[in-house]
Amino acid sequence: MLRLSQVLSEHTHLDAEDRAWLQGLVREWHLLADTSFSDLVLWLPDGDDENVFWAGAQIRPTTGPTALVDEVVGSDISYDPESLVTAAWLSRQITAASQNRADGIPVEVVAIPIVRHGQVIGIVERHTNRMGVRAPGALEDTYLAVANTLGQMLLGGEFPMDPPSDPTTSPRVGDGLLWIDTDGTVTYASPNAVSCLRRLGFVGDLVGDDVRRLAPELAEEFTRELSAAEAHEPRRAAWEVTVEVPQASVRMRVLPMVTECGWVATVALCRDVTALRERERQLVTKDATIREIHHRVKNNLQTVAALLRLQSRRMSSPEGRDALRDAMRRVQSIAAVHEILSQGFNECVEFDDIADRILLMAGDVASAAGQVDARREGSFGPVPGTIATSLAMVLTELCQNAIEHGLRTHNGEVLVRAERSNTELVLEVIDDGAGLPEGFDLPERSSLGLSIVSTLITDLGGEFALTDNNDGDGATARVHIVWSHPD
Repeated sequence: MLRLSQVLSEHTHLDAEDRAWLQGLVREWHLLADTSFSDLVLWLPDGDDENVFWAGAQIRPTTGPTALVDEVVGSDISYDPESLVTAAWLSRQITAASQNRADGIPVEVVAIPIVRHGQVIGIVERHTNRMGVRAPGALEDTYLAVANTLGQMLLGGEFPMDPPSDPTTSPRVGDGLLWIDTDGTVTYASPNAVSCLRRLGFVGDLVGDDVRRLAPELAEEFTRELSAAEAHEPRRAAWEVTVEVPQASVRMRVLPMVTECGWVATVALCRDVTALRERERQLVTKDATIREIHHRVKNNLQTVAALLRLQSRRMSSPEGRDALRDAMRRVQSIAAVHEILSQGFNECVEFDDIADRILLMAGDVASAAGQVDARREGSFGPVPGTIATSLAMVLTELCQNAIEHGLRTHNGEVLVRAERSNTELVLEVIDDGAGLPEGFDLPERSSLGLSIVSTLITDLGGEFALTDNNDGDGATARVHIVWSHPD
């Protein structure tokens, strides 16, 4: 099925601002669909022929039966003077008809022009299934009053309102609805809204109460709304607040209903988010526990590294002392990964920081033998924690190998170059030293460091190569890794 963005780009000449407005409308028009018990279709004017309109988006109500069984997005209305869409476009007024039938079902149709900056940029067509119409009552009457006001706001360019709702946390019509008069009096509360407020400890009918008495969070914002209206500058922005008590949490989205006649009422949508908040608290606790574990692992590894350093100083054998120092560097590189993990809230690490620490350690070690410039070029980006530890070990070994066997006791440069693309990483460690020995064969080398690198890269399913530089002295170690899931 075509998307709104495709229809906009392929069939209209609307500018970027109007396109963004229409996309914002489609994100928020569930409010109009649910309060009017209607299917909605967004019709867009053809960029080359003002007698043609294209269906750009469609939504069905969650509060009643659908009137449109088939998807209409991508279809068109062409040269049809009897169409309500054409009539609304030409008259710039809301037009209606109640004698339509769709698949044998009586359907009431209303067409609402979308006017911005004095121009009609689209038409919202409401289709209401009259066969499945709900019995009239306070809820139905209030919902329709909200829908009619929203239609007037749409005509005047007052709907949708910023900031946009959050589809994961913002309440919708079915979660609970309050209709509030301009003096702050609650004139209607849906059954679900009453249930939400009961969870907060409120008793009574709610209807007739001042909304500012329900919660301090509402009082502060609604007082501002009243003050703005008294200054003849009615508030035109939606706002959200979470009202919390020890036993419950209710999320509320409040929308001032402002038409060309001024501020006429306020709609507050309510959603019981008690369970959601409890899950959030559990996740925060879990994240804090994981971070603490990483912190303790890092501390333990640093202790191990310190013990290895002390032991190496007591060794009389040069080979034994070098082996312990190599082990110390490997432990420190793993500790660096856990330190970064202990500072974040996810299982990915920004590896650039780890790489820079490893290069700093490599430079410190090399300073006794000669002047080494160890630097990084490019970015590793975020790396999954499951890969970061092995990658840190690989980088440590390759830098150490470049200093000890490439530069040996001479001055020189070690360049770490990283190229990252989504789940693919290419790492190169380049030195300008003596190059590889004659007849060098990587699989036949018995070096512990290279064996560690080869084993880790194999476990990661990557590729490892060590070759002489083509454009000068020195050698290049190249690692290519691809992991299966994006960060």
